[in-house]
Amino acid sequence: MAKTPTRRRKSPARSKSGGGGSALSWVVIGGLALGGIAVYDNWKSVKPMLSARASAPSASRGVAVAKSEPAKVVSRESGRDNVRDPGPRQTASISSSSRMLPPEAVPFPAKAPVVQAKAVAPTLSPAQGQTGKAAFGYCGQGEHINCVADGGTFWYKGEKIAIADVVTPGIETARCDGEKRLGFAAKLRLLNILNAGSFSMNVAGQSGKSGVPHVVSRDGKSIGVQMISEGLARKPGAPGAWCA
Repeated sequence: MAKTPTRRRKSPARSKSGGGGSALSWVVIGGLALGGIAVYDNWKSVKPMLSARASAPSASRGVAVAKSEPAKVVSRESGRDNVRDPGPRQTASISSSSRMLPPEAVPFPAKAPVVQAKAVAPTLSPAQGQTGKAAFGYCGQGEHINCVADGGTFWYKGEKIAIADVVTPGIETARCDGEKRLGFAAKLRLLNILNAGSFSMNVAGQSGKSGVPHVVSRDGKSIGVQMISEGLARKPGAPGAWCA
């Protein structure tokens, strides 16, 4: 007869190992329960320690989190904290080369000092002439602008002119009535000649009490020579007397 194999029974070993595992789990549960009771009884002293340990890592990460994480908006609604993320923010980095720089100052040339030229009255030589024309009258007590003083003196534009190539009879300085009458006649004749049109004046000497000596002419003919030919004047230095 064939022998039937016999099976080994391992149930006692399994029950032994299973009993050991269940006992270990009960020991762990009991230790956690005791630890929880101890923490609960000493919560006031344990809480500051936990807070200090929790704040230390967050303080070291504060700068990095501020740069990398977007800002969080916290609002309290219905007694609980709701965290709302506004989304990533784009930050533009401005390089030193792209910054706006103020324009450089533009140098202006220094202004040269302004020198005012002094007005110099033109001086006429005997070869240079001046053309004159005006409405003349007799010189009176007022301001002398364009007027005739006697047969050999007149004012033109406020300047006293003496006809250089004649000597005429006096009026205020007359030594007799004949000289005085002849002086008035010469004065009237010079007034008419000057009012007849434009004339030329050439400086013939230095200014004096009697005025600036000029040779007065029209169309190249001397007005002084004309008055001499009419008997109303004489050449300077010529002999003769106005009174007989």
